[in-house]
Amino acid sequence: MKALALTDGYGIDALRTIERDDPTPAPDEIIVRTRAASLNYRDLEIVSGTFFTRFPLPLIPLSDGVGEVVEVGANVTRVRPGDRVAGTFWQRWDGGDFRNADTRRMLGGPIDGWLADTIRLDAGGAVVVPPHLSDAEAATLPCAGLTAWHCLIETGSLQPGETVLVQGTGGVSMFAVQFALMAGARPIVLSSSDAKLERVQTLGVPESDTINYRTTPDWHEAVLARTEGRGVDHIVEVGGGGTLQRSLKALRVGGQIHLVGYLAGREGGVSPLEIFARKAVIRPASVGSRASFEAMNRALAAHGLHPIVDQALPWQNAPEAFRMMEAGKVFGKLALVF
Repeated sequence: MKALALTDGYGIDALRTIERDDPTPAPDEIIVRTRAASLNYRDLEIVSGTFFTRFPLPLIPLSDGVGEVVEVGANVTRVRPGDRVAGTFWQRWDGGDFRNADTRRMLGGPIDGWLADTIRLDAGGAVVVPPHLSDAEAATLPCAGLTAWHCLIETGSLQPGETVLVQGTGGVSMFAVQFALMAGARPIVLSSSDAKLERVQTLGVPESDTINYRTTPDWHEAVLARTEGRGVDHIVEVGGGGTLQRSLKALRVGGQIHLVGYLAGREGGVSPLEIFARKAVIRPASVGSRASFEAMNRALAAHGLHPIVDQALPWQNAPEAFRMMEAGKVFGKLALVF
């Protein structure tokens, strides 16, 4: 097998082409030939060495991918050779709440991920993907898609007519827009780019529900104006410490903030009085279990929903893809094809 890996240090330029013997499955494992993978901000941080923890090297990055099952272990019955599967980010989290997740079994760190032409997975950590999706589209589901689904639909219980404030136009954010529209909810979208906001409008979001936060730095006031002073029901919070205080001001009483990331900074002053005043429900994202993934896939198939893939590059061009993500030049997801 061939892969790109961090072998002796961190940094995009530290990725090295390696070759290893093809893996063989244990009784409860499967071997998958990779067709496509996709990038998450977590992957960029791991590769760059800025993630809050560093994993033992060598490490093959990337949490998300899809491929064809080519071999199964002696005990495996739930998938078979020829199936097209994605891997769950949390290997061995089959269902139930987060207490069932194992932090030692996360793809792309600490265990090897999808930036390889072959990968070994737990059989229980593989999910057959909807047939209407391309490989590149299916590769975006395990983290970005499932995070948005789990936050809004499963734990958030999003209802028709509710409002969802979405920060930015990255992978999780665009899935959140699509799931909100699918559920009959109303997304309001923030971005620093008018061009990206114009692309958001092609998804069915009216111009009046898009806000450029650079030209409107007090965007929470604009959100309140668009909701007649009530505030939004849900916020998909990808900014973190740099935006959370304004998010609280934009939230309705009893509304929910789904903490996904910290693109605007890890530090930031948040007044507990604002949390009390809003009776805010603040919930950190945890991606989701295999059962949650399978539920999302049923919805994708039923609605014919296609994830937004900005570009699909050859997998050997992973360094270029990471630099594009680092520069913020992505709308939706970046994929790598094998």
